[in-house]
Amino acid sequence: MYDDEELSEIREAKASWEAETLDPTLDRHGERNERFATVSNREVDRLYTPEDVADLDYDEDLGFPGEPPYTRGVYPTMYRGRTWTMRQFAGFGTAEETNERFHYLIDEGQTGLSTAFDMPSLMGIDSDDDMSLGEVGKEGVAVDTLRDMEVLFDGIDLAAVSTSFTINPSAPVIYAMYVALADQRGIERERLRGTLQNDMLKEFIAQKEWVIPPAPSLDLVTDTIEFAVAETPNFKPISVSGYHIREAGSTAVQELAFTLADGFAYVEACLDRGLDVDEFAPQLSFFFNSHNSLFEEVAKFRAARRIYATVMEEWYDAEAEASKRLKFHTQTAGQSLTAQQPLNNVARVTIQALAGVLGGTQSLHTNSFDEALALPSEQAVRVALRTQQVIAEESGAADIVDPLGGSFAVESLTDETEADAMAYIEEIREMGDGSVRDGVLTGIEQGYFHREIQESAYEYQERVDEGEETVVGVNAYEIDEDTRPDLLKIDETTRERQLDRLESVKAERDDDAVERALDDLRDAVDAGENVMPAIVTAVKAYATMGEVMSVFEAEYGTYRERIGVA
Repeated sequence: MYDDEELSEIREAKASWEAETLDPTLDRHGERNERFATVSNREVDRLYTPEDVADLDYDEDLGFPGEPPYTRGVYPTMYRGRTWTMRQFAGFGTAEETNERFHYLIDEGQTGLSTAFDMPSLMGIDSDDDMSLGEVGKEGVAVDTLRDMEVLFDGIDLAAVSTSFTINPSAPVIYAMYVALADQRGIERERLRGTLQNDMLKEFIAQKEWVIPPAPSLDLVTDTIEFAVAETPNFKPISVSGYHIREAGSTAVQELAFTLADGFAYVEACLDRGLDVDEFAPQLSFFFNSHNSLFEEVAKFRAARRIYATVMEEWYDAEAEASKRLKFHTQTAGQSLTAQQPLNNVARVTIQALAGVLGGTQSLHTNSFDEALALPSEQAVRVALRTQQVIAEESGAADIVDPLGGSFAVESLTDETEADAMAYIEEIREMGDGSVRDGVLTGIEQGYFHREIQESAYEYQERVDEGEETVVGVNAYEIDEDTRPDLLKIDETTRERQLDRLESVKAERDDDAVERALDDLRDAVDAGENVMPAIVTAVKAYATMGEVMSVFEAEYGTYRERIGVA
């Protein structure tokens, strides 16, 4: 962007500035720290100049919004056309309680729903299972059968709302229930909009919610993608999730690299299935964390789009522009929230949300200030949603497309992030002898990802403990007074009410129809067929979550048995 003569002049001017202006100031006052770094411990320079982006090629590296390599955004007008989807995570207790929260959020101006499930539902077991004791409805909504889904979306038009489901091992069952509910209401499947998280690779890498082993889990994810391409073309069957990788303690670069590697692994699995890349790739979506270091996060999001566009074209022969556009949801960093002085979390979340917006996210969840203590209260949820609305309507951040584009600091950080992430991706690809899919599976089996993340998490905590990393209200600016807000408490009768509904469904359903449907599912598994049509049939017969998932456990065994966990 600058010729050699201009760069030479800038270099000389910088040297003069350092000698005549900077050094005398440093001699008199010094700086706050000897070293300045991001949350990920990436050192940042005092000043960035055109010399730091001397190799930047505007057309190749930046381009224009809505055009490859999409560094500046996936749409030409971005938020000047419409703002990002404000998608607040919600789910607790029974389907009735979560349905009430859904309606509250819609009334408050939320533009998309996002569903949190309780641990039994996440793990594919029913509320009446012995392992569910003490967990029913506690950290999300309990869903055992299609009846729960009917109640959960009572009064909500599935054709008019975009709904996200944060669930993984049992994601195909929840997806089948949503499709079955649409069928029941006479809504054409192609009108369904939303996202299924359904990212099993990141579960083995970071979040550790799994039922069957990695390889068959990957096959099941591929089944959902294949089914979605044919049946629900406007519904995203997977959200490749870096969020949980970051929450486990990774750096920003590790989050980006491991997430994209997982995404490319799914691409290769679909290609192996015989799907055309330009047929399924537009339905892939991504999910990133947004942490406290604003410029690092913006750089991460911009680098993500550039890497994805390049790799999808060069490695996987994607031709359609929609196949090369990385679209993503962002959630602010839950790991950054503190139980001490929880109102400080409002400021943290605002910075993180702003980073997501400046980085070009397609949808956004802002954490509530009380989430380090409990499930969010209505007041905290409203503040979190208002934070997004203030950014959208009052800050001006949504009025300029890629407003930080061209910043010497941001462009330099974007280049560094891209290079470091690609180094990781190439390493993973080498572990798979040229296959990212095999490299990810090998990395899971060998504990590669766990080691990388654990080392980063340990180093971060060490910096906090030694005071190198300031956490306001925790290791600096502490106060003695109790600042805890009023917390949401789950009704103690939740489990009983959920079990009553489950018992009623089992009493009223046609048991022969359920058994026939489960037999058909077993046959599909044995034959290596796509299992989604059989799961849809089973949930329409009111087979339970646990009954459906037990078919896969019987076929493949459980992952906890394989690795020796009781």
